[in-house]
Amino acid sequence: MTTRIPIMRATTNGHQFVMYGDSCSGIPNALHESTLADVNAVLQRLATPPEFICYPGDEIMGLTTDPDELRQQWAHWFDHEMAWLDRDKIPLYHTTGNHTTYNTMSEDIYREVMAHLPDNGPDDQKNLSYFVRRDNLLMVFVHTLWSGLGGEGNVETDWLEETLSTHSDAKHKLVFGHHPVWTVNGFFADYQRNIEKSNGQAFWDILVKHHVTAYVCSHILAFDVQVHDGILQICTAGAGTAHRMPDGVEYLHAIQAALDDNGLRYQVLDTDGNVREWLDWGWDIPNSDTWDIFTSESPTTFSEDCLQPVDTAHLMIWEISGRLEPDNFAPTTLISTQGHNGALPALWLGVAGRDHHLMLSLSPRPSRSPHSWYGPSLPTDKPFNIQFAIHSSMNAGGLLWRWDDTDTWSTLTGSSPWGVERLRWSHDWVIHPDMDIKWHRQSFTLADYL
Repeated sequence: MTTRIPIMRATTNGHQFVMYGDSCSGIPNALHESTLADVNAVLQRLATPPEFICYPGDEIMGLTTDPDELRQQWAHWFDHEMAWLDRDKIPLYHTTGNHTTYNTMSEDIYREVMAHLPDNGPDDQKNLSYFVRRDNLLMVFVHTLWSGLGGEGNVETDWLEETLSTHSDAKHKLVFGHHPVWTVNGFFADYQRNIEKSNGQAFWDILVKHHVTAYVCSHILAFDVQVHDGILQICTAGAGTAHRMPDGVEYLHAIQAALDDNGLRYQVLDTDGNVREWLDWGWDIPNSDTWDIFTSESPTTFSEDCLQPVDTAHLMIWEISGRLEPDNFAPTTLISTQGHNGALPALWLGVAGRDHHLMLSLSPRPSRSPHSWYGPSLPTDKPFNIQFAIHSSMNAGGLLWRWDDTDTWSTLTGSSPWGVERLRWSHDWVIHPDMDIKWHRQSFTLADYL
C-alpha cells in the first residue's frame, strides 16, 4: 500500500500548491526521463492534490537548432512524462528557461506549445510572460532571457511594475522566473547564472515596493532559500538533473507549499517522499525590549545536536549594541563559540576590514577551511545596533541580519552551499565585554503544520 504524504495545509481563502523545475527531459529512454518520473511519483502520493503547479522552466532538454526535434521533445514531455496530471483539474503554469527559449525560433515554438497559457503579457512577449489571478493571489511569470533584451539574464521591468500596481488589491503576490537574482551556492555570473546585477536590483526593488512574498526561480541545480529586504528567493531546480548536482549537498526534489494570511509555508520532498527542508515564513517575533540578556551561561538549555533534526526548527536572534573603535581595523569578536584543542571556533561573528563590515565565519569541521558570510558596514562615528539570526531550517540562507525590530531581514552574503545545518550548538561562548547583547529564541515543529 502506498503511503500518503501529509501536506502543508492552507486556511480558508488560502492556497495549496506545488513548485518544481529543471527536468531537462523530453527524450524517450534518456536519463532524465527516469529521474523526472521519480519526482512525479512523489507528487502523486500527496494526501491532498495541489490546487495548481508552478514549473519555473527547463522542462525539456531543448537547445537544438532543429524545430521538429524541439516540438517532439515538448510532445513527449506533455503527452507521456506528464500524462499522470489532469491539467484541466490542476493547472500547470510554466516559466521560460534557457533550455527552452534560447533564440527566436525556440521562443516561437514555446508560444505554440504554451498557447493554453494567458496571453496577457507585454505585446512582444505574449505567452512568454503573463500573470494569473486566483482570487486573492496574484502570480506573475516573467521571461528572464527575452531575445528582445539580449537573451539570457535579462528581464523587463516596466510591465512587471504595471501588473503589480494594477493588482495592488491582491492579498498575496508571487513572482516566478528562471534565473536567480541572488547568487545560489556561489554560482555567480551576470547573464549566464543570474539576472545581470543592475537589472536584477531594479527587478528586486519592484518586488520590495509591491510587497511580494517570494520570487521563485530555478536554473541553478539546487534547492536554496534566502531572503533579501524581507522578500524570499526560492530556487527549486531538482526535477531531474541529478547527475550535475553536488553530491551529498543537493538532491532531486519538489516543493509542496501553502500560502494564506499566516504567511508562506513549504516542505521540500525528496524522491523517497521524505521532508528534507521546510519553513514557516511569517515570524511573530516579540519586541527586542523583552529579550533576555545573553551570557556565556545562557545557551545551556539546548542539546548539542539541536540544529540538525529536520522535524524541529530553531530560530535564534541576537541584538548587539555598542561602539567600535574607528582606527581599529583588526577583526573584532562580537560573539563566538570557544575553539577547543586548537580548532577554530565553530561560529565566529565579528567586525572586520577597513570598512568595519559584519562578518560571520563557520568552521563546523576541525582542520577544514572556514566558510565566511558578510553583512553591512557598521558605523564608527556613533553607537551601532544590529540583529543577527540563525534559522536552522534555512541552511545557508538562514544566516540573517537586520538593523532593528522595524527593519526587514536579509541573508548574509556568502557562496557556501551549506550553513546552519552543519553547526553543533555550543555551551561555551566568548562575548565582547563592552557590548550589550540580548537574544531571543523560538522553536517550530513540522508536525504542527501538517
